Amino acid sequence: MANSLAKDEKTTVAVFLMGDAASCGVAGQTTPNGYYNIERMMKILASKGGKIGVCGTCMDARGMKPESLVESAHRSSMDELTCWTQEADKVIVF
Repeated sequence: MANSLAKDEKTTVAVFLMGDAASCGVAGQTTPNGYYNIERMMKILASKGGKIGVCGTCMDARGMKPESLVESAHRSSMDELTCWTQEADKVIVF
């Protein structure tokens, strides 16, 4: 959905990965043929100007290091999520 929203150049998309979703930000994902690859999806989003933050506390709880993240994602925080939420016209949660 984020990539679909980002097709409109006037729309700013920011994705914040938290909890178990933090692992979606890990680089080097290998998926069987026919299955979606979240790393590839995040690279597409970043190429359209999308922002991708990964909860730092969630990363720590899962033993994830910043250097393990896909190139387009960054270690983030609740403060950044708060800013993104305050700036947003709409917030969608899955």
